[in-house]
Amino acid sequence: MKQPVIGIVGGGQLGRMLTQAAIPLGFTVVVVDPNENCPAAQVGAKQIKANLYDSDALHRLAKQADFITIEIEHLETKTLKKIAEAGVPVNPHPDTIALIQDKYQQKEFLQKHDLPVAPFQQVDSATDVRNFMKKHGQKVFLKTRHGAFDGRGNATVSSSKELTEALQHFKDKQLYVEAAVPFQQELAVLVAKDMKGNTQTYPVTETFHERSICIQTITPARFSKTIQSKAVKLATEAISKLEGAGLFAVEFFLLDDGSLMINEIAPRVHNSGHFTIDASVTSQFEQHIRAISNLPLGSTKLTAPYAVMRNILGKRDGEAQLDGIHTALSLDHVNVHFYGKFMTKLDRKMGHITATGDTIKQTLERALQAEQSISI
Repeated sequence: MKQPVIGIVGGGQLGRMLTQAAIPLGFTVVVVDPNENCPAAQVGAKQIKANLYDSDALHRLAKQADFITIEIEHLETKTLKKIAEAGVPVNPHPDTIALIQDKYQQKEFLQKHDLPVAPFQQVDSATDVRNFMKKHGQKVFLKTRHGAFDGRGNATVSSSKELTEALQHFKDKQLYVEAAVPFQQELAVLVAKDMKGNTQTYPVTETFHERSICIQTITPARFSKTIQSKAVKLATEAISKLEGAGLFAVEFFLLDDGSLMINEIAPRVHNSGHFTIDASVTSQFEQHIRAISNLPLGSTKLTAPYAVMRNILGKRDGEAQLDGIHTALSLDHVNVHFYGKFMTKLDRKMGHITATGDTIKQTLERALQAEQSISI
């Protein structure tokens, strides 16, 4: 019997964890990735070694795959749309991926559907930014419309000097400016949508960032039921407006007055959902595979009262050398996941730790102790 094939555009850590979820469900996995022996290939995926914008490689993937999905939104969507029109299901829909690729268009889309976002404006000149600052405050964020992630492509601007430096740094890039809204916490909601439009949501998660990189999540969020219900409702509404199936992450700012603003949407599995591997009945990765392959969605219930995820980030540039794993794994209710990256770089995501526990204090202590014991 021929096993059905999941094709994934991208074979990094998210492709790796998708592969680990797909194989037990009876799928073969093929990925397109430019890196030799990419993280997904290390755990059983077949690899087409090519750039994610390589149209020929995507067509080769389509010839092998029964279902196609993505692990990153920065890729060639026009080819994926042709593949979908030719009959191979591509999820999320290529139009959704293209929309989210352009962060300015994403903001326009959310605003058009009366979903709350921070004030923003397209930038064609320094004058646009200066006028925006006069209206929305001295501190703003200048952002590239395409290709930004983990803080790359963003610049904080609060003076003429910073504006000049940012515009020079982003020379020839399409830009927009966004107001800096005061918030008390960042939150995320994972929404799974199947090919029939049915949805499931995971518990609201608190996310913590340094240098615009996620360093920790706490689940469930330690806020009122009213705030959590509002976040789930807004996230579900936002995803209902997007075409295609899969796991989507909706990131929010919780403002001081208790209101919520959508920061951005990821049309894929997401760092804020890594806790689900060890602390949910159905991980976000298995849920995504189910959603894009016409399988029933699984339960999103937590299997422990609290879950804390901490990213293992690179602290230097050079060859990866793992140390401290024995100490981390000697701790109760701690799980460690490494991504199979051979080279470490400053702030590169090399793996993550999930701790579970009965109290938030206990769980945070376990996660922090485990992370501090590891170097890579």
